[in-house]
Amino acid sequence: MGRYRESVCRLCRRENMKLYLKGDRCYSDKCAFDRRGYPPGEHGQMRAKLSPFGVQLREKQKVKRIYGLSEHQFRCLFAEADRQKGITGTNLLRLLESRFDNVVYRLGFTHSRTQARQMILHEHFLINGTKVNVPSYGLKAGDVVETREKSRNIELIKESLGAVERRGLPQWLTLEKDNQRGYIQSLPEREDITMPIQEQLIVELYSK
Repeated sequence: MGRYRESVCRLCRRENMKLYLKGDRCYSDKCAFDRRGYPPGEHGQMRAKLSPFGVQLREKQKVKRIYGLSEHQFRCLFAEADRQKGITGTNLLRLLESRFDNVVYRLGFTHSRTQARQMILHEHFLINGTKVNVPSYGLKAGDVVETREKSRNIELIKESLGAVERRGLPQWLTLEKDNQRGYIQSLPEREDITMPIQEQLIVELYSK
């Protein structure tokens, strides 16, 4: 699978919003989006009028980059959301939010989803007492995510948990900070996802 190896700050500038891909740096005055809030490249400061297709494509790219997925992964998730009962766009967001790497990030164990994926691959976290090293693993209501006993003194996890109040904890999650343990109370509803995402544009894009 291809990996993006360039500056992730360019992605925020390209999508014209903070995607919070670099953890604490995004909250500091070093944030590239705050310093240069226009798209990267030679013609970045020129105003471009997007077609309806362009608006849909940019929305899909934005969501894909927020969650750090490849095009193949994102398309497979959309296909799964489309097969499920209910509203396809809401199903898609629920599948994205319930991924193991996203839940680890949302609980405050890491500064970013990229860090969460790396820590999961190194088996620093447990699901219901069992080691899982698959970042895309889908969590369910009632699942418990916690740090392994041997990993609880890792400085990165401690620092990230110390800043969890600044990021905020979603209502569908509960965190025991001292025990480094989180609970999935329920899967998120649409109103629980407060990020500026227009999922209907993505549905329209893939439905063509």
